Amino acid sequence: MTDPRDTLGFVRNRLDRHSSEQPEEAVPAFDAPDARLVLICGDRIVLRGSTALIAPAEAAGLDGGTRIFLGHRDGQPVFAAAAPAEAAERFAEAPVRTLDLRSIATESAVEAEELGLLAVAKSMLDWHARHGFCAKCGTATVAKAGGFRRECPGCDAHHFPRVDPVVIMLVRRGDTCLLGRGPHFKPGMFSCLAGFLEPGETIEDAVRREVFEETRIRVGAVTYRTSQPWPFPSSLMLGCAAEALDAAIVTDPNELEDARWFDRDAVAAMLDGTHPEGIQAPPPMAIAHYLMRAFVAGET
Repeated sequence: MTDPRDTLGFVRNRLDRHSSEQPEEAVPAFDAPDARLVLICGDRIVLRGSTALIAPAEAAGLDGGTRIFLGHRDGQPVFAAAAPAEAAERFAEAPVRTLDLRSIATESAVEAEELGLLAVAKSMLDWHARHGFCAKCGTATVAKAGGFRRECPGCDAHHFPRVDPVVIMLVRRGDTCLLGRGPHFKPGMFSCLAGFLEPGETIEDAVRREVFEETRIRVGAVTYRTSQPWPFPSSLMLGCAAEALDAAIVTDPNELEDARWFDRDAVAAMLDGTHPEGIQAPPPMAIAHYLMRAFVAGET
């Protein structure tokens, strides 16, 4: 089996991250000659050719955006900034264009290590957009530490970016595995089951709970496989393999449209795009695709 970093999206990143404890005076100038910028207009990222790292001057005149110092990449300071969705119209003439992050990932529109940096930028800007007020007293907060912290002038509380852990699991029973499709999936696609980790819960127990809630299948042994940042808006996918103790599937219609046991040949056909029913697997950049390939290879 290949290294998951060879196929998974958002996992490669050579950004030297900016510490949240670094003083404000250590943040480089936004207009430094070697500075680079990730500019997100609404939900679309500005691309110049095959890179999303543009000169800050290209964002001149855009108003109302949050600005974050992400860190250094190859010695260059890198910033992220948000602009209104309508600003995308300004970047519609080749070689400049805008594209949403999912499309950038599935189309390999930028190099793999830059894709990881875009995940940081998007998650951070989403966090700022959703946390403008203090959760303790309700006062409007201000960005500090280059954007890696928000401070409340009312009660002095400090707020830091959060990551939401999600378990995603390939459930195996003999030579078959359990795959399902949610109501929001594109037609014909089946994937691994997944769900958010809850407070006070281990990864193993979250796998068992989510599988049982969605299919009434009890799970025994759980093994961690790999992880993947998922910036929609700010999750960390924890990929696991699990052993089923039951066979009968009873789906929760609020969670799944369908769930089935598939043998290795069927999963291989899904991955290759040759399944006789037209059933598809998630794209290679998704951790579910990696887990399904591991199952076909007998590695789960």
